[in-house]
Amino acid sequence: MLNAWARRAIKQLSSDPFGSSDTPIMKLGIPSLKGIDIYLKDESAHPTGSLKHRLAKSLFVHAICSGKVKEGTHIVEASSGNTAVSEAYFSQLLGLPFTAVMPRSTTQRKVEQIRGYGGHCHFVESAAEVYEQARRIARENTGHYMDQFTYAEQATDWRGEDSIAAGLYRQMSAEECSCPRGIVMSAGTGGTAATLGRYIRYKGYDTRLVVVDPERSVFFDSYRTGNRALTRHEGSRIEGIGRPQVEASFLPEVIDDMLKVPDAASVAAMYWLERISGCCAGASTGTNLWGALTLARHMKVRGERGSVVTIMCDGGERYPDTYWDRAWVAEHIGDITPFDEALCAIRA
Repeated sequence: MLNAWARRAIKQLSSDPFGSSDTPIMKLGIPSLKGIDIYLKDESAHPTGSLKHRLAKSLFVHAICSGKVKEGTHIVEASSGNTAVSEAYFSQLLGLPFTAVMPRSTTQRKVEQIRGYGGHCHFVESAAEVYEQARRIARENTGHYMDQFTYAEQATDWRGEDSIAAGLYRQMSAEECSCPRGIVMSAGTGGTAATLGRYIRYKGYDTRLVVVDPERSVFFDSYRTGNRALTRHEGSRIEGIGRPQVEASFLPEVIDDMLKVPDAASVAAMYWLERISGCCAGASTGTNLWGALTLARHMKVRGERGSVVTIMCDGGERYPDTYWDRAWVAEHIGDITPFDEALCAIRA
């Protein structure tokens, strides 16, 4: 039986003031893709500014109901930023101390937000170091390591009506092409892709789930080879997605196909989205959008019609000193011109 603090905590989490399925969905106007509608579900509308608001809430509910988080428990997470921001928010809501273990390269705006919610940031040099450091800090503080990379697919109620999948299909039901031919999603933990893939199968929808992966990530190669032991020392240059190891929450069995997206294409698509819609997004949204456009182009070649849906993971205001700084992009990502030109051709 839950004690008084746990009952209050679950009630607070359940009454989170923003409904999990209320994030806006919008259709992008792309004249050259007539007959194929591309939609963007804007998860940056959550109170903590990203898709990870859903995950953080689910992780807290899961940990409290599992007896792992109690009154005063020190919460620790390994994160490239967005999950840590959201977990810092919920930790503050519940009066719990919070430490985020993150690569030193994490954008400064996310660091400021974590600290603004009362959290502490512990930096490591490489993305591959976050796991052991998070476990160590939790152990030394008699705390709990949330471990989003293991528990994302377990903690999320993928059949629930407030899941991202249920909300997406509910919103699409009012559109002309109500059942998407494809949903495109990138993988960080793999938890959102697992939720979408399971829900599609549970409901029997005629929708393909295509997962996109940035450079310096092992998910794509693992999907193609079946080898879950793959690792890389370098971390992904697209914050929030791509991992140096195959995470437990990555479920290839529910994925219909994967695409590898060049990092320069992700950034070019991010800029392109802002030009055609006014939406200022982060680079992981660019990865998603490049994948959605690739899928739409393939559909057009085959003479197919229908809709493709993808996700806006977070807003570009978190990256003023990285992806939205052209000099930084030139130095750290490289020349995006060929991809920008390809996108301009799609728009024409």
